[in-house]
This record gives sequence, structure tokens and C-alpha cells, in this order.
Amino acid sequence: MGYLEELIEAAKSTQKKQEKQSLEHEEIAPEKEEAKAPEVVIAEYGDVKIVKREGEPLLIYKVPIPKPTESERKIINILKDATTRLVSLRGTTFTDYEARRNFYRRKVIEIIENFPELGVPPGRKEYYADIVVREMIGYGLIDYLIYDDELEEIMVIGPNRPVYVFHRKYGMMLTNIVFVDDKEIRDIIDKIARDVGRRIDIQNPLLDARLPDGSRVNATIPPISVDGSTITIRKFRKDPYTIIDLIRFGTFNPDIAAFMWLAVDGMGAKPANILIAGSTGSGKTTTLNVMAAFIPAYERVISIEDTAELNLPLEHWVRLETRPPSIEGTGEVDMDVLVKNALRMRPDRIIVGEVRHKEAATMFTAMNTGHDGSMGTIHANSAKETIIRITSPPMNVPEIMVGALDFIIVQHRIHDRRKGSIRRVTEIAEVIKEDEKAKIKTIFVWEPKEDTMIQVDSHVAYLNTLKDYTALEISDLEDEIQRRADFIRELVKRNIKGMKSLKKELQRYFEEGKKRWQKS
Repeated sequence: MGYLEELIEAAKSTQKKQEKQSLEHEEIAPEKEEAKAPEVVIAEYGDVKIVKREGEPLLIYKVPIPKPTESERKIINILKDATTRLVSLRGTTFTDYEARRNFYRRKVIEIIENFPELGVPPGRKEYYADIVVREMIGYGLIDYLIYDDELEEIMVIGPNRPVYVFHRKYGMMLTNIVFVDDKEIRDIIDKIARDVGRRIDIQNPLLDARLPDGSRVNATIPPISVDGSTITIRKFRKDPYTIIDLIRFGTFNPDIAAFMWLAVDGMGAKPANILIAGSTGSGKTTTLNVMAAFIPAYERVISIEDTAELNLPLEHWVRLETRPPSIEGTGEVDMDVLVKNALRMRPDRIIVGEVRHKEAATMFTAMNTGHDGSMGTIHANSAKETIIRITSPPMNVPEIMVGALDFIIVQHRIHDRRKGSIRRVTEIAEVIKEDEKAKIKTIFVWEPKEDTMIQVDSHVAYLNTLKDYTALEISDLEDEIQRRADFIRELVKRNIKGMKSLKKELQRYFEEGKKRWQKS
């Protein structure tokens, strides 16, 4: 008997069981669900409901979770087997992950339509197709979450425990998703590992990877994670935030944005070297992306990351990513090697996603040898702590070289009793080189009571440096910062949305400014 005949026979058997189960359901009254505390719907979008449950301190993120009956599970398994055997990828090319999903979804529906013996009602084709695709090439129960652009983080903490998410608007939330056993979680982890050509097992119980949409994944399995396998997914927006968005969120104000704009582009003459410091989840990478929009379009930028997560709004941008050692322990390419290689690629700027190890010394060497405008992020809680981290193991940057750094921008995620979870730039400090030592001078600090940045030192040494390179007076540069702040306020007022629109406006300002300075 051929495979197709076996499929039909299995389908007939399943159909009989389905009819029997249906009769049983008619005879046996369903059990009453356990009484739950009252819920109030806070927000709804798509298939998502966000509710507040009485007695639960966290909001609850609810999505429809199909719970196939035993007979439905039989059909799903038959369809998965049939899809594996009957669907060929020969001659197909997919532009993105979504195109691959849609291809498989169409094929599953074709199989259902070609085999009426399966007994799938016409109105249930999509139901079966969605489950089959989600289980075959998707991410199981958390597939819904992967495609919600409003989520920042997805956290699976083990079997028989709810999955948590961090929402961009509502913060940390419980979900109605629970994995019943560890195997379900391991299946997702193993799939991710296969997709990136990695292995996770008892000898290698940790996995760092990147999903096709750019999301960053960290996974652990027992014995490292005692209570079961875990998955943490850091998601990034398809349409990245702009400076306008961060001003609306209150991360900083137009005056600070204008100052950072001047520092990043350096009037085309002397861009500043900048590090963005902060704790995990403080928004460092988002701020780095936003600031990259100020880099002139004619510059060549090389970015270097452990796991690619930057989404820079640049045309001439080369992305480099480290490579872990193979199963045999060979082939590793670390960040220091990539930074050294980037110096041979004629970069105008080098951006390091996260400065952590010996690549810091190479990066500061680049800063000291004329590669101005370098930027990166670092885990530190203050400007002073940033300098200590840079000059201590494992970075070990000589203090005489730290003076090449111009600014440290410190950002924090803060729980405000009035506004909830907020992200704020809390300090902008200048690095001053004195007697071959790096000194910190704070220029702006965040004032919590009024929730605003205030300038605590009006003398900015960087403006003196810029004055020498541009032949402009300090007053001219201060006027330029004010002009840019007014321009940004105009963009906020006009409700400019999206990085593409913002880049057009910045280019317009650049062209007008060029004419203005040529006349002066």
C-alpha cells in the first residue's frame, strides 16, 4: 500500500473516532470550569486582549490558544506527516520568513482540499493549516507572541508556569500560555538551534541565537536551569523608533536631542566618540539606533555585534557579527578580530553593539588614530562607572587612550510612581583629558521631580574642539544647537512618523544648513 492510501486509511479511522467522540460529548455533560476572579479588559488589538484580573498584581496578556481534541490532534499529525512527505522545496526561493510560512500554509490547505477523506469541514481548513504551520516551521505556543510588534521581551520560565512578556506600553505581564511539559519547550529550542546550525545539549546547555526577523534568543536547558528549559527572546520593532518617538516618550527633550545631533554629525568636521551606558533593558540599543540617524548619508559605517540587533537607518552600512566556535571548537571569530578587520575596510565610523572585552582596546586605538564618530553601548550605571569598567579587566584600556572618548550618555529604566515604567537619559558627561588621565565632567542630569534634563555645566570642551575644526565661534555653535532644537520641535508638532520620513527631513535641514554656512 502506498503512502497516499495509508493516509486515506488513517484519515477514515480518525474520522470514525471523531464521530464517536462527538457522540460521547453529547452524552457526557462538560465539567464546569474552575471559577476565576473577575476580569476587566484594558486594551484590545488584533487577537490580543490585555486584562486586569482582580487580585493579580500584573496585567494579563491573552491570545486565543487552540486546544485540539484527541481526534483533531490525529488529523494535525497526519497533515504534518503528509506535508513533510509531499511538499518539496525544490525550485522555491523565499524573500523572508513570512513568505516561507505562507508557502507552507497554502500547501497544507491544498492537501486538505485534495483529501476530503480527512473529514475537515470547509470552515476549519485555516484552523488546521495554522496549527500545522505553527508546529512545523513556527514556534509552537509562543508563535503568536513572536509576531506582536508591541512586545519587547518574551520569557518562557519552564513547564507548568505561565509565559511572561514585557509590553512596550504596559510593561511586564503574565500570559495565558502555559507549556504542559518540558519537551514542548525543548522542541522549540532544538528547532531554533537547528535553524542557526548550532547544538544545545548537556555538554552545551546554553544557546545564543538570532531569529530570521532579527530577534535575539537566549535559551537554557537542565541542569543549568534547575526548574526546566527556558527561552528569552528580545524582540525589535520592524519600524524602529525615531528621535521624535523618544521625545514623545520623554526619554529626552528636543534640546538634548539637538545637542546629541551636533555631537554625532560634528558639523561634518569632527564628530564625537560616544558610548551609551546603562543596565539591561534600559534602551541603550534603541538610543544608539536613533542617534545613527544623524550620521551623514555620505559616510561608510561598519557595525560589529555579538548577536546582530542594530537596525541602523543608513544606506552605506556593513554589518559584521561574531561567530561562536563550532562543535569541534574551531572557527570562532570574536569581536576583537572583527574590530581589527573593520579598520581595514575603510570605515568612516565604527559602531560596536556592546563593548565588553578586549575589543575595547582595539576600538579606543581606532579612536586615537583618527576614526572619529565611533559609537557603542556598555553595561554601566554612571559615567564614572563606565570609565572604571573600560580601564579594568577584561577591557584594560590604558587611561591615556580613554581621553579619545568625548561623551558618555547614561540611560536607565525607572519605575516612576506616577507614570509606571519609563526610560530616561539620566546623565550626559564629557570626558576630559588632563595630564594623560581621563576626567569626567557632567553636563546634563535628569531631574526626577520635574522629569526633565537640566544643564549643570555651561562650558562644553567639545565645542572648543569643534570651533577649531570649523572656524566658527562658540556662539555660532550654540545658535546652531538652538536652531536644531527648534527644528526638532517643529517635526514633533508636525507629527513626523517613521525613520524614512525623518531622514528626508534631516536631509532637508542638512542642505539648507549647507547653504546657510556657505553664505556666512
